[in-house]
Amino acid sequence: MRLASEHMEVVTTIAGSETLSAVLDRKGRSVFFVEPGSTVFEAIERMAERHVGALLVMDGDALVGVISERDYARKVILQGKMSRETRVDAIMSRPVISAAPGMSVGDGLRLMTEKRVRHLPIVNPDSGAVEGIVSIGDLVRSVMSAQAQRLQQLTSYIAGSYPA
Repeated sequence: MRLASEHMEVVTTIAGSETLSAVLDRKGRSVFFVEPGSTVFEAIERMAERHVGALLVMDGDALVGVISERDYARKVILQGKMSRETRVDAIMSRPVISAAPGMSVGDGLRLMTEKRVRHLPIVNPDSGAVEGIVSIGDLVRSVMSAQAQRLQQLTSYIAGSYPA
């Protein structure tokens, strides 16, 4: 476990101080959701239409859960349930693991790793409003972009063309 925590420190350093809000600004703040009483089939159908791996489960304005392809595989298929008969609230992941928009990408990755989630709703801590959702892929892309920028800066510095 020590190696994993050391690895996360390196990732956090590479990720820099970019916030989850900045990631949402780049990727978009669209929130795809389903109601708790919907069927799992409807949720999977909506995921396919939107090309996403998870949906927020919203009861009015309240975020009450997350349903993902992983939930479907583990809690419906492997248990022999019927997706057209099983309700979303029977298999959704809860309590919801969420983050504030001001959290850094590195801290977001750490939270996702510790809590073993692949999708992280971004919730305004003051209003409780959902601002968007990021996936682990979104955060990895952010880290890779930051790493590429740093590499370019170092290359420019070594070549003598870095502005002072």
